[in-house]
Amino acid sequence: MKRLFDVLLSISLLLLFSPFILMVAVLVRWKLGSSVIFKQQRPGLHGKPFYLYKFRTMSDARDNQGNLLPDYIRLTPFGQMLRKYSLDELLQLVNVIKGDLSLVGPRPLLMDYLPLYTDEQAKRHSVKPGITGWAQVNGRNAISWEEKFRLDVWYVENQSFLLDLNIIALTIRKVLKSEGISRGNHVTTEKFSGSNFS
Repeated sequence: MKRLFDVLLSISLLLLFSPFILMVAVLVRWKLGSSVIFKQQRPGLHGKPFYLYKFRTMSDARDNQGNLLPDYIRLTPFGQMLRKYSLDELLQLVNVIKGDLSLVGPRPLLMDYLPLYTDEQAKRHSVKPGITGWAQVNGRNAISWEEKFRLDVWYVENQSFLLDLNIIALTIRKVLKSEGISRGNHVTTEKFSGSNFS
């Protein structure tokens, strides 16, 4: 039922918002150049890698040695606007249709984080990752990594169709209110380097 709901709703949303998605793509090309789509490998169900699609939000500005400048410099006001309203994530509906993502589940993070999880935190990968999740509607990037993972595991252990519907409704409200986008001085959140419970 969850998979059927994911596919039907994602196809419906893609069709409904296709003119808007095209407009965002044109603006990204105009404001940031090519490529329009940001593609990055992320861990899916049981940690199996897949490519996540997003609209690009950062420039390719580099220093004199050819190294990319820090994220906070490369993130333009236009990119900030895309992130503020989660417009950069519209393309992840394609990931849902492909079966890489669910609409609701723990957010897919970086491949580099996989060996850093505790056994408890790793439970977040026992379900398919999602575009939004329990951690996103309870703080998003404004809470600690440990709290995010605790919320992710809670979702894994308590998931239901009604809970998913509730999370989707709460996500719409969070996006409209632009809550929890950043943490401290970071563009989104600081990099996870492992939990220290000593």
